[in-house]
Amino acid sequence: MLEAIHGLNIALPIMYIITFTLYVIAFFNDDSGLNNIKRVFLFLACTTHIFYLLVRTIEFNHPPITSKFEIFTVLAFAIACSYFILELVTDIRGTGLFIIFFSVLFQVISTFYIQDLMEVREVLRNRMLGMHVISALLGYSGITISAVYGLLFLVLYKDIKLNKFSIIFDRLPSLETLENMSFISLVIGFLLLTISITIGIIWLPGAFPDFSFFDPKLISTALVWLVYGTGILIKLFGIWYGKRVIMFSLTGFVIAMFSLLLSNIFASSFHSFY
Repeated sequence: MLEAIHGLNIALPIMYIITFTLYVIAFFNDDSGLNNIKRVFLFLACTTHIFYLLVRTIEFNHPPITSKFEIFTVLAFAIACSYFILELVTDIRGTGLFIIFFSVLFQVISTFYIQDLMEVREVLRNRMLGMHVISALLGYSGITISAVYGLLFLVLYKDIKLNKFSIIFDRLPSLETLENMSFISLVIGFLLLTISITIGIIWLPGAFPDFSFFDPKLISTALVWLVYGTGILIKLFGIWYGKRVIMFSLTGFVIAMFSLLLSNIFASSFHSFY
């Protein structure tokens, strides 16, 4: 089993790099013949990644959340899988290289530094904690994808204003489509983050004797949830649209990353397991 895990760990970055390369080639050459091939490779990479995470969980008897580098491989999977589903739903295939790049990055780092952890704190073996952390990671992946689409929106918006009809203009979908994809990704991320918070509120107080609702990570997550929840309501009620929504989404992403960085580096927390 260990040999299979190590083999999959090496195979995954190779598969993601090949997939990313196919998306790059298709983007710059407008090769429609690669559309189905690159989607098949992405599907194979996601399927292999699911198998890897399951086998790793069974072999080591804990969810893949016990180290930063296990979390990195979950993030790589979450981003790739989220994009794959989004591409299937929308059938828009010209933005994949901008998303899959992050899966390549996270998986390469994970592959180089991940370790086989047999002895971990007992709480890290709990399946509820695994669901709590993984749903949070999936939520932040949705938020990240939303931010990427927001940046693509701004790049295309700037090109149109300058009457600059470059390859970006030719290959990217319309501004309206980019806005919708950013919003859909944001809503999915928000819902998954809501699931993570709900599990935390129900389960964490009984699992940790030093639990506190004033924990820095809880406060930062609640802040992110409130910011994005407000943005979603503003969009749904038609108060803002277009560039304003995109700027709000990107501002929320910066707040999310900044608050998480501060809570992880400068504040003590019962969330600190390592």
